[in-house]
Amino acid sequence: MSRIAVVPGSFDPVTLGHLDVIARSARLFDEIHVLVVHNPDKSAMLPIAQRVSLIERSIADERLPGNIVVAAWSVGLLVDYCTDVGANALVKGIRSQVDVAYETPMAIVNRDLAGVETVFMLPNPANAHVSSSLVRQVAALGGDVSPYVPRAVYDYLQEL
Repeated sequence: MSRIAVVPGSFDPVTLGHLDVIARSARLFDEIHVLVVHNPDKSAMLPIAQRVSLIERSIADERLPGNIVVAAWSVGLLVDYCTDVGANALVKGIRSQVDVAYETPMAIVNRDLAGVETVFMLPNPANAHVSSSLVRQVAALGGDVSPYVPRAVYDYLQEL
């Protein structure tokens, strides 16, 4: 039986912190689905198709190990996608206590609804302060985001 996990997020844009979680997850599971999801609580900078493309390019550029699938999901519950692809785990990067407080109730409900366990992964300390919203803010104000994002994202943001 394959161990399949889903790494969900808005990835708006994907950061080096995201890639770190994806790479470490790929060492723990047989197959990883990086799932771009729509978050109605956030105002997106990039269209979902562009986010998927940037993740795929970044995974290829960084030569991340493992069997990694990139997809988008905007209809239904996250656990519905997990059930569809046979995943029994979600992997969530946790940067702070605020993330733990936010993610814990969702993890419990996901387990109750579909038996999907949530694995919380702590960040690499070099990326612990990086978030997509921080990257968007720095980029919008003309700052250098190259230390925080993969090359494909940096190049794309330079074109905007």
